[in-house]
Amino acid sequence: MNATLQELSHSVITGDRTRALDLTRRAVAEGTSPKSVITDGLIAGMAVVGAAFRDGELYIPEVMVAARAMNECLAVLEPLLTDRIMPSHGKVVIATVKQDIHEIGKNLVAMMLKGNGFEVIDLGVDVAPDTIVEAVRDYEADVVALSALLTTTMPNMMEVVDALAAAGQRDHVKIMVGGAPLTQSFAREMGADGYAADAAQAVELASLLLHPSTPEGEASPRAEASREGHGRVAPDESTCR
Repeated sequence: MNATLQELSHSVITGDRTRALDLTRRAVAEGTSPKSVITDGLIAGMAVVGAAFRDGELYIPEVMVAARAMNECLAVLEPLLTDRIMPSHGKVVIATVKQDIHEIGKNLVAMMLKGNGFEVIDLGVDVAPDTIVEAVRDYEADVVALSALLTTTMPNMMEVVDALAAAGQRDHVKIMVGGAPLTQSFAREMGADGYAADAAQAVELASLLLHPSTPEGEASPRAEASREGHGRVAPDESTCR
């Protein structure tokens, strides 16, 4: 990796937006391909941020600052990208479910996924099941990521699973869930494919669900993929965290 990309990666890690933007423009002026700037500079930096967050070395405000720096750099690079120059790790439709307007956690997951090479379609908050189904169909999504922060809105996640099944889309998409009141037990009961406790675990889980045979495809204790298929099962309290 050249020195400019190393500096860019460090600027993302520290959340230095101004420096990151300057280095992004410098890398392009030096003839570095946009793909390399993204992969070796931006994504490499966010990988470090994600690992530090997972290990408790960074906290949500620091991760959000880093992710916003990365996103602003991506905005500079997007006009330079040709179709398919940056292969996506997968398409993720993300939403906070119906009757729930909390978005900080969802936004953080979306930024972390984007920073790790996923194409993210963010539907926002208070999203009806039919809207999610339509987005899955229109974007040919690989993963649906659902967030809920209230115990009263957790059952609305089940409505999304049912809506996807009714529309014939359930077998074509993986469903991952997260939010403060959720557990792996609830995820299994509702028929989701996996549960993640935080944004870093969500990135691990998305990769595991789409690429289960890769060497890194070992779920961490807080990011677990269901092994029972789509059917709802009785809660197993031993899996609660």
